[in-house]
Amino acid sequence: MSARQAGLVAIVLGCTSIATSVFAQQEHPHQHGQATAAVGQLQLDAGKKWQTDATLRSGMAAIRGAFDADHPAIHAGQETDAQYAALADRIQAQVNSIVANCHLPAEADANLHYVIADLSQGVLLMQGQDPARSRHDGAALVHGALIAYGKYFDDPDWVAETGMKH
Repeated sequence: MSARQAGLVAIVLGCTSIATSVFAQQEHPHQHGQATAAVGQLQLDAGKKWQTDATLRSGMAAIRGAFDADHPAIHAGQETDAQYAALADRIQAQVNSIVANCHLPAEADANLHYVIADLSQGVLLMQGQDPARSRHDGAALVHGALIAYGKYFDDPDWVAETGMKH
């Protein structure tokens, strides 16, 4: 594990009040729909979506905005390595902000970390840090995390996706 990956794991685990390493438990899929993605472990709060705070909503909106801007090129197979890396950097900056400023109840926070795990793994893949996986695999993981966030977290400004799929 690189120093950057180790630092990311420490940040994620330091923020959660339930010290569970979702990274160590997961195999990360090639497609966001597979059950082995961390978001496959998300659960609702007694049938309801988890509460959010302004920091989380703002950060997730910024991640979605960045992803949506590049999604047509990703979908068309035209995203360059440099574009993937730039997108990964934009997403990582927002993930860092969300993790540093999380103020959710323990159970909501624990579920959020499944989303964070897939976003973080997606960033690493989009940066080309796993030669066995493609940058597109990373984008698919991020896409799945965004879809899962909308399904499991109460964000009144979040609009469910209706557009293109991977």
